[in-house]
Amino acid sequence: MLGRSVNLLFVPALFIFYFAPAYANGDDPKAQAIAKQNTCLGCHAVTKKIVGPSFQDIAKKYANNPGAAAFLKNKIQKGGSGSWGVVPMPANAKLNDADLSLLVSWILRGAPNGN
Repeated sequence: MLGRSVNLLFVPALFIFYFAPAYANGDDPKAQAIAKQNTCLGCHAVTKKIVGPSFQDIAKKYANNPGAAAFLKNKIQKGGSGSWGVVPMPANAKLNDADLSLLVSWILRGAPNGN
């Protein structure tokens, strides 16, 4: 009986392991387009600091923070300063919640496949 219950747990875990990264990466081009359309890439790059921190540095800073997504959505939408220095980030109030969520998810993954 124990062997069967282990198999029942293994199959969903295997599915998540193999298919979740592909699903998440399917959103990368859309997240990149959102970043480009909203001039995020004028101040941020994937691997290096421009005016603001790199997306990879942001992902590292907030990697173990369970409230990171909500914090970053708010920061992107309302703008502000203080998290990375004194240079203020302009607000992006026109972004809808779905686009904000997609963008933040991509950033917190280190902006994979970004340019």
